[in-house]
Amino acid sequence: MADDPATEILDATYHALCEYGYANLTLQDIAAETDKSKGSIHYYYGSKDELFISFLDELYERFTDRVGTHNGDTPYEQLEGLLQELLTSDADSSLRPFRTAMLELTAQAPYNSTLQKRITDFDEFLFEQLRAILAAGVDTGEFDDSITPADDAEYLATTIIGAHTRHVAIDHSSDQLYNMMTIYIEQQLLADKQPEVAQ
Repeated sequence: MADDPATEILDATYHALCEYGYANLTLQDIAAETDKSKGSIHYYYGSKDELFISFLDELYERFTDRVGTHNGDTPYEQLEGLLQELLTSDADSSLRPFRTAMLELTAQAPYNSTLQKRITDFDEFLFEQLRAILAAGVDTGEFDDSITPADDAEYLATTIIGAHTRHVAIDHSSDQLYNMMTIYIEQQLLADKQPEVAQ
């Protein structure tokens, strides 16, 4: 990221939000994370709301850069890679500050239509990445042609977001869910489905 004052303030906002939460966060708290004064923050961002809109735009760019890169040669490998990126222990650790910040801001969305629009952008991007991978898999014959990519993408996106909330709120590991999602893909989505294991 560029070393300019506005970007430095956004980085400070990230750290302060994770430490204090949105409700109790003040511009002075953010200033304390930098060598800038509260007045300097007002110079670049006229209000707390304006600052957080810019902050969400920055988070969105980071999120799309990370989630929008599909590692894998086939749709199945790309879906596996995306789930691994979002649901494994390594992801839990590296994305914990991001998820904490997002949960704080999501809680404000019902009361702030501008924040709500930005949060919706995250949700829609994740959904569209999943839908596109599933649709590509149906087209290539790797995923069963009886599935509806939009429906399964909705299910997967909702499950992933719920897992992130549980991880931040109660420190619940996402590893088990990742394993369950892998089984779900193999048994429900692949054209050549794996047989279910008898209990």
